[in-house]
This record gives sequence, C-alpha cells and structure tokens, in this order.
Amino acid sequence: MIIRALNRSSNAWRLSIIQVRKMHISKTARSANVLNEKAFINGNWVNALNGKTLEVYNPVKGNVIGVVPDMEVEDTEAAIDAAFKAFQTWKDTTAKERSQLLRRWYNLLLDKQSEIAEIMTLESGKPLSESNGEVIYGNSFVEWFSELARQVRGDIIASSVPSKKILVQHQPIGVVGLITPWNFPHAMITRKASAALASGCTVVIKPAEDTPITAVKIVKYAQEAGFPPGVVNIITSSRRNTASIGKLLCEHHSVAGISFTGSTSVGRILYKQCSHGIKRLGLELGGNAPFIVFNSANLEKAVEGALTAKFRNCGQTCVAANRFFIQEEVYDSFLEKLETKVKLLKMGDGLQEGVQLGPLINEPQLHKVADFVNDAVSKGAKVVTGGKPAQHFGRLFYEPTILTGIKNNMLVYEEEIFGPIISLIKFKTEQEALDIANSCDVGLAGYFYSEDVSQIFRVSNNLEVGMVGVNEGLISCAEAPFGGIKQSGLGREGSYLGIEDYTYIKYTCIGNLS
Repeated sequence: MIIRALNRSSNAWRLSIIQVRKMHISKTARSANVLNEKAFINGNWVNALNGKTLEVYNPVKGNVIGVVPDMEVEDTEAAIDAAFKAFQTWKDTTAKERSQLLRRWYNLLLDKQSEIAEIMTLESGKPLSESNGEVIYGNSFVEWFSELARQVRGDIIASSVPSKKILVQHQPIGVVGLITPWNFPHAMITRKASAALASGCTVVIKPAEDTPITAVKIVKYAQEAGFPPGVVNIITSSRRNTASIGKLLCEHHSVAGISFTGSTSVGRILYKQCSHGIKRLGLELGGNAPFIVFNSANLEKAVEGALTAKFRNCGQTCVAANRFFIQEEVYDSFLEKLETKVKLLKMGDGLQEGVQLGPLINEPQLHKVADFVNDAVSKGAKVVTGGKPAQHFGRLFYEPTILTGIKNNMLVYEEEIFGPIISLIKFKTEQEALDIANSCDVGLAGYFYSEDVSQIFRVSNNLEVGMVGVNEGLISCAEAPFGGIKQSGLGREGSYLGIEDYTYIKYTCIGNLS
C-alpha cells in the first residue's frame, strides 16, 4: 500500500521504486537461486514492455522462487501479431513436418521430466510424485497428437449428379489463444497446444499467474524442438492484467479461437466476449462430481478410488469427487475404512519423500475451503476427522477432512469445493442417488462403484456428466475425450476428437465433369 501511494505521488518516485524493486529481486535471485524467466514472442525471449515483473511464490514456505514478466495488452498484441504472421506459412506445412516437430518436442519433454516436475512442485506445492505423474500425462498428449497429425482425413462423397465431385477437407482455423489454470500447469498447456499445432494452428499461451514457470519451461523445449518463430508464443502476467489480456484474446480480429480451462464463472465471461467475433470456443469448466458407492461395491476398491478421486492435488482438480453418496447398507463400513485411510495421509512439503498432500495454492483458496467447512458445521454437519488448517506444515495447509450429516443447504453440497474435503451423504435407492447427483447445473465427471453389471450400464447411462469412472477414480488419458456437459463446458480435449476444435470443415464442389 505504501508503494502504491508513492507511485501515485510522482513519476520520479515511481521510477525509483521500480529500480529498488529490481535491485531487490536481483539480490534475491543471487542469494536464493530465484529463477529469472522471460516470456516468448516471435521466437525471442522478452521482458514486458512496461518493464514490470511478477514474483512467483512457493506455497509451502512462502518464499520467492521465480520472477517473470508482468505483461499487459500491448505485449499480447505483439504475440497475436506474431502468431498471425507465422500462421500464413505454418498452415501450409505438411502433416509430416508438424508431426516430426511435435515428436521432437515430446522427446525433449521426456528427457527433462525430472526438471519440469521439480519446478512444478516448487510453484504449485503438489507432491513430487504427482508432478512427475502430471509430466508423464502432459507429455502423452504431445506424443498422441504428433501421431494424430498425420491422421486428419477428409472425404470424397458420392454425388447425386454424375458431373459433380464433392470433396471435404479439414483446415486449421488460425491463431488460437490458450488460457490455462494453475492446478495442472503442464498438462493443460500440452493438451491444448499439441492439438492446435498438429492441425496447423499457431498459439498464444496465457498461463496462470500462480504457476507460470512450468509453462515457460515447456515453451523453451518447444523452441529447442525447432518450431518456427511466432508459431508458439507465451505471455505471462499478474492477476490484475489477466482480465484485460483475456478480453483482448477473445475479441481480437486475428484470433480465430479460444481454449480455456477454469471456472464456470470465468467461462461465461469469455463465452460472451467471444460472441462478437463468433470465435471457435473450447471451454473446460467446473464440476461437482458425484462419487456413488452402491451396496454391491467392493468397499476396499471404493475407498482407494475415493482417495484418488478426492485428494489428488489436494482436491484442486476439476474432476475431483465433490459429493460422496453412500448407500445405507454399506455406509458405516465405508466410513470406518475411509476414516482409517484418510488419517494415514502424509502432509508436508511435496519435495519430501512420501508426502501425499501438499498445500492449497493461495490464501483465497485456503479461506474458501475453511469457509465451506465452517458453513457446514454451523448448519449441523459433523467433523469426523480434520476440519481445520494445518499451519504447523505451512500457512496454506488444510487437514484432509471428512464431514457427515450433510444437508442440501450447505455450501459443500451445492458448490465445487476444490479442496481436501469429503462430504458423505447417505441414500437408500439407486434412483435417489441419481436424482441428487443430477440435480446441479454442471456435469463434468462422475464416479460410482458397483459389482452389479446391470446397474453399471444403467447408472453410467443415466449420470448427467461427460465422463464416468466405474470402479475407477482416475479416468483421464490422452486417448479418451475429456470434457463435460451442461455448464461444464464445450468441446472435447484429447482423443481423436481433440483436434476438431482447431479445424474448419471445407466443402468443395467440382462441377461440369465429363
């Protein structure tokens, strides 16, 4: 606040403070091995035009681990212009050329897996084992789309008129803005960028302000792989500039499409901003995933699945199980087994061996999780285990928590939690579980456990979600289409369908053939 006041007082003070801040950052970098990174525009590593920087913090210890440019609209304009210019030649490259470049990128990412995973743990807080898992997962999309690049096919359709030929081909849409979240800073970029690049599009990447360094590293290896200048660009910025940058990407006449992963509320804003230009839009938004355990379930597998579906990345995933519905006959047994397992989860610094739960990403997220638990308790919920911050590990840690006695007027029932909270709800019949599970406006993922084959097909057919895990708590992979229904988004990522968001279908009629 003092700095802000000084900034308003005079230009001289403003320049002085910026210089002092830069000296401080430089000193910090020398003493604490801070990663000083730049953004990447048109094949060049650049600072922000305004000279400002953004400090990146480790959520475990709160120390600065890196510094990146704090870019604004003008920088984004430059990145869009570079991508648009590069598209004029990149679109004409052969599928084989794009495939080979993507494969080189994949090989570099594979070789640098440990380095990327460690940086990801430092800036996101997730355990190193999870970071390694994400790098493997994220790399798989680059590998997948390197292969799929050569499989994009058109059609020759039989015409009803003998003198005409009907040809259908897929063409790249152009420049694509990729706006990605902090919870999967590697995979959300590679899942989008590799599909766009495989189809012949160029990209402008806007990573989240909490985890930009992982994104920058990924782009460094794209440069080393040999992508031409302007084909891959990355702009970094603080939260205060994110909205204006997002608006520009959505409304700029040279941007053909937007792919966004994040909250439904932000998705609505981007949807509206894209409407003026009728942009191609891919949205992967929030969820409220049900996790249903039926009487016939194998409870040991169900508990293990619950731990995976809930506590991966400390519950900060869009497909995290959110509401746990347990059929009354097995409710007590499931709760007993679950409580035992949850109490054994190891919290701490993700760089330490054996740690399973790291911190939440930032203070707003911590306050949100605490508010959800406090709201539930104030309305009659019971805390079985956990239920409070674990600040002896660090200021952003929250205990893995089990709540019972959940009612439909509680926040944990109605909203996406994005934290390490399990809320248990008892039900009697299959239809009751389905009715409650489907009673929300979002539908990304859903999970259920059953050994009844008829029930498996029946429930999976009637769950109103885009993805279903049956007797499985980990469902994402490069080969499967990732996406939701209702207000959980538009389009699909991964699989052979993942390239469709980045191509137009062109129909050509050749007439007067003899």
